[in-house]
Amino acid sequence: MPTFKTSTEWYEQSSLLLKAYPSTTRITSKYRVQKPTPSKIKKRERYAAKQADKPKPEAASEAPDSTTPAADELTASFTLKTYEPASGACLKYETNKAAEVGRLIGNLSRLGRHMAAIPGATEDLSAPAEPMDISTPIGEGDVKMVDAAATDKASGGGGGGGKKKKKGKK
Repeated sequence: MPTFKTSTEWYEQSSLLLKAYPSTTRITSKYRVQKPTPSKIKKRERYAAKQADKPKPEAASEAPDSTTPAADELTASFTLKTYEPASGACLKYETNKAAEVGRLIGNLSRLGRHMAAIPGATEDLSAPAEPMDISTPIGEGDVKMVDAAATDKASGGGGGGGKKKKKGKK
């Protein structure tokens, strides 16, 4: 069972596996939150004691020490597996980064399109997202909302990026 180091590798290989076997391939996700073991707590306490004994520079002594974790800090991990039973292929990716969990869950819907045989726009994950330009027709009774930043740019004034006028001395 290969374990991938980056989420993009896992995503690419999983999409290929889903395209090859859309009806039998399954994706499972598991989110674990574990309390640290007593030995981990003791190690963290010893490390914090060592850090407290070291002399600190004056600038750093005012700020709270954010590098030492709390003794009762929880450890969380998110695991994704793509499994195809006929071939025995199992692709695994595990992370403990909170920002990446949301992105991975969002990508699961794209992978699910292959399983459900729903045609969808294929998106390149490495390309930056382009802003969508949506326009709606305005009727007689509708109120038109005007973006202040767009009108300032169109009129050429107040863009915020220009130079300021210097006032003369009196």
